[in-house]
Amino acid sequence: MKPNLLTDRFGRHLSYLRVSVTDRCNLNCLYCRRWDFSEYFPSSEILSYEEMLRLIHIGAGLGITKIRITGGEPFVRKDACSFIDRVAAFDGISDISVTTNGLLLGRYLDRLRQAGIRRLNISLDSLKREKYRLITGRDVFHTVWDNIMAALDAGFDPVKVNVVVMREVNDDEISRFADLTFRFPLHIRFIEYMPSCKYHLDSYRQMFTPEIRERVEANGALIPIETADSSNIAHRFKYHGAKGEIGFISPMSSHFCAACNRLRLTADGMLRPCLLSDRFVNIKTPMRNGLTDREIEGLFHLAVLYKPRSSGINQACGARLPELMSAIGG
Repeated sequence: MKPNLLTDRFGRHLSYLRVSVTDRCNLNCLYCRRWDFSEYFPSSEILSYEEMLRLIHIGAGLGITKIRITGGEPFVRKDACSFIDRVAAFDGISDISVTTNGLLLGRYLDRLRQAGIRRLNISLDSLKREKYRLITGRDVFHTVWDNIMAALDAGFDPVKVNVVVMREVNDDEISRFADLTFRFPLHIRFIEYMPSCKYHLDSYRQMFTPEIRERVEANGALIPIETADSSNIAHRFKYHGAKGEIGFISPMSSHFCAACNRLRLTADGMLRPCLLSDRFVNIKTPMRNGLTDREIEGLFHLAVLYKPRSSGINQACGARLPELMSAIGG
């Protein structure tokens, strides 16, 4: 195994790179952004696939072994599957997964399987058609649900369904989502809502994991799932006899910083060491100005140096994400 060379000031080994291929999305989720196309990065500021591949190659040489492809919505960018094919061919990259809203997923399942992708994260904040439309701005629930079922049928494992819980928006569906694990081998992951500096709901809408878990446990006792991966951010459980499992992700109430092994490469070429911090390294401009691979390695190390011990939520924003989630590639 290649030694991990990206070790931060607190002894954490960084081996996981989340790569946002675009900040664009085909949904308009009320907690993420609005239909204001002027806010998207100009196309000239978006990294080309070749630039991303170069950075991933350099990262692999520094011990990056795990890649997650994100957006915005990754499949709205042309030739995203061809890019994923090329990432999968890199030596040293042993784990590639994709986060998607699922709307376009059905047409790419065969390609993703051929590329070696086995793990999918799919966002789904309601099981009710009309409420899904209200949350996302589009009446496409049945398409997304059918694509989730198609992913299971195609053998993807795990298929994780990410549910951002919001009080008096979709909290009445917590039990129904949890019950899905009896019928399907899905990993249902309840995520605390994280407000951003620009678009955010009232703080009243936030529900934290203890309250969410209490609703889940009303359906039955939860059995902890032990994992050898200390960097897993979800606390994992299952019901007795269930086909799937339930996870709780608590970025607001119970930070998982001590085990964080992540870096994020945004679509506009910023290397972010922490989702909840406003510190980053501009890696695009120096690369376009002719930096060598060895010099770019130094920028990776600089980003690692910026990684905080614990959550760096921008306090000036009142404990909110410093950027739009679609821009950060969270």
